[in-house]
Amino acid sequence: MALSDSKLRTLKPADRVFSESDGGGLYIEIMPTGKRRWGLKYRIPTGKQETIRLGDYPAYSLADARTWRDDCKALAGRGLSPMALKRGDPIPEDAAPAAKELAQFFIRNWCMKAVEKAKAKEAEAKAADTVEAFAWRWYAEIVEPANSNPRNIKRILDKDAIPAIGSKQIADVTVTDILAITDKIKNRGADQMALQTRNVLKRLFAYAIAREKTTFNPAAAIEAKFIAQAKSRDVALSPEEIGRLLRAIYQSSMKRAHKLALHLLILCMVRKSELTEAKWEELDLEKAEWAIPGERMKKDKPHLVPLSRQAVAMFEELKGLASGSEWVFPSRSSLKKPIAHNALNTVVRALEADVRDFVIHDFRRTASTHLHEAGFNSDWIEKALAHETKGIRGVYNRAQYADQRRDMLQWWADFVDSQIQDGRGKVIIGPFGKAYQSAA
Repeated sequence: MALSDSKLRTLKPADRVFSESDGGGLYIEIMPTGKRRWGLKYRIPTGKQETIRLGDYPAYSLADARTWRDDCKALAGRGLSPMALKRGDPIPEDAAPAAKELAQFFIRNWCMKAVEKAKAKEAEAKAADTVEAFAWRWYAEIVEPANSNPRNIKRILDKDAIPAIGSKQIADVTVTDILAITDKIKNRGADQMALQTRNVLKRLFAYAIAREKTTFNPAAAIEAKFIAQAKSRDVALSPEEIGRLLRAIYQSSMKRAHKLALHLLILCMVRKSELTEAKWEELDLEKAEWAIPGERMKKDKPHLVPLSRQAVAMFEELKGLASGSEWVFPSRSSLKKPIAHNALNTVVRALEADVRDFVIHDFRRTASTHLHEAGFNSDWIEKALAHETKGIRGVYNRAQYADQRRDMLQWWADFVDSQIQDGRGKVIIGPFGKAYQSAA
């Protein structure tokens, strides 16, 4: 019984190889792996039976296979062997002109095209097995469905992994390649991010091994302790350290905009990227509000920051420093883009301050710690940090606490001021703007 496209699509593999006939010697073999391959049995005039194979289905359709069968049988009928021509044997000199012409047609249309198709298929397979292609497959199939916040992994792939090794075959990545990535991140002063990146790549290559794309996990071969010591961030600056740090910031030679940025990070309780990538369109200084859009937030939900008098005054000063840019903190090289992601980390590392080891993210923990100690409601503090409340409480607690947070953040700004001044006055900081001066 002749084959049909619908039957070909529904053929299921078995424990052993089996075949289905289309008639005229044409058949399709079905491998246990699910691969399907066209074959043809024919006889040449001497009576000798030969078998030739075309290639895989669906790369070669049923219509292709039937045309190929007819061409093969036409050749065999003139005494020529399609199998020998496919093998590359020369056309016999004593063959009739019509047979030679048919043989040349067969070589051009089947043998050479088969080689081209095989090369194209190999190139396609190689492209699918690059780190970039496989990483996004892993991200879509494994990471996104299983993670409530996959953006950190996407950021690692986009920023560090794919630019470095994206074009390499996943089986060709070495330990040296992984170390080059982590060393580059560590050189930015981000040891913990280097460790996170190694961990993400370790998961990626574990998946590649499971998919039989490689047999070696180069990230797993590097022990975590050789990259960085995993540590929980538990630094909360004391009131005295807040004062020493901010005085050191304002007495340093760093750019004024960077001084204000670090001060705002403490006052507003936002994440670094939420501040450094801020645009003026998000700020309403008349209402003393900063509306951060969801796409810039860790949880993809918009966040409203009530601004203290001090924060408003700082933003007013920054407006003048921005030189008309849409960005609150424009890059030094171009007003059309924000400052570099690691710009504030760099200035903090160069800072000489009598404060124990800390990172910028500790500003958020510092604020949270002192606000809790001052007796402020935990829900207000968590909302100010843009944290999600888990469980049943999170389902029912949808309040924004805007007024309470405004009072709380004003108290916090005044508290920070008192630590900076500590009897020293405001000279080292300098006036921020009209709102701050009028309230002072």
